[in-house]
Amino acid sequence: MLLHRSSGLVRLSIVLAATGFASFGTLAEHAATAADSQSVLVKSKPESSETYQLRHKLSANQKIRYEVTHVAKTKTRINGTEEIANVHTTSIRSWTVNDVKPSEMTFDHKIESVAMTQQNGEAEEIRWDSKTGDEPPGVFSVVASQIGTPLATVTINEKGDEIRREKHAGSASSLGMGSLTLSVPEEAVAVGTSWAVPSEIQARTEAGLVKTIKIRQVYTLKKVKAGVATIAVKSETLTPIDDESIKAQVVQQLSNGTIRFDVDNGYLLGKELNWDETVVGFQGAGSMMEYRARMTEELVNEDTVKSAKANDTQSRR
Repeated sequence: MLLHRSSGLVRLSIVLAATGFASFGTLAEHAATAADSQSVLVKSKPESSETYQLRHKLSANQKIRYEVTHVAKTKTRINGTEEIANVHTTSIRSWTVNDVKPSEMTFDHKIESVAMTQQNGEAEEIRWDSKTGDEPPGVFSVVASQIGTPLATVTINEKGDEIRREKHAGSASSLGMGSLTLSVPEEAVAVGTSWAVPSEIQARTEAGLVKTIKIRQVYTLKKVKAGVATIAVKSETLTPIDDESIKAQVVQQLSNGTIRFDVDNGYLLGKELNWDETVVGFQGAGSMMEYRARMTEELVNEDTVKSAKANDTQSRR
């Protein structure tokens, strides 16, 4: 049965995704490449004539750190039998910029530490914090083995499009957590302008076949204040989904929330994504899945400011 085969993978995939890891092909959002992920302006209603050029700006040897917190509750019910899974993860992830050229920037993406809590049904809660030095429980062993080493070396252009990715651990999937960077339009945009970035999601049918679902992320510039752009993001499915078991997998991989971007310095300041989804009949008439989750990502300002200042000083010498 699909539920018993996949529900455990769903819960563990959520844990891995929250920390920046993902290893299961059961639920995978394809990382976009420069060839197929170009942002496209969509119909919008600019609120003023003032426009803003959104661009990524990184400096060689700069290190940018983010604290990522992810809380999720998944409730499944089949023929009156209910199971609840809770996950709470807090991690520190970093970019270390290796090389900067006129047209591209390359950085290593790494998870520096993670604290995780997981509970399934009435089972005892499992906790682990990598900073304690304790041996991780088996369910967290994949995550533990990848802490402190680069997950990938990623090259982007100024628009945030991913040009190349050399994987070292985990996979390129994001599972609804959003991409590492913000893909922005070629054109300068006014408040009220929207743009879209295409991507794909893979899900498994009850027969075990892989089905590809085309989606797009729609971004809308909501406001710009004190050099900070607030951008709404919402995933839209482009492929019709008639199978509720497929829908149960896909809804956990869609993004809906807000991004803050530093217009002057050219990097993400923070992100908040929320999920509140219910799927009825994903495994028969008596089945239901509820998914409630929240993910926040906040820049650790001190580290970024220090590294940026150091790079500016070196460039003047």
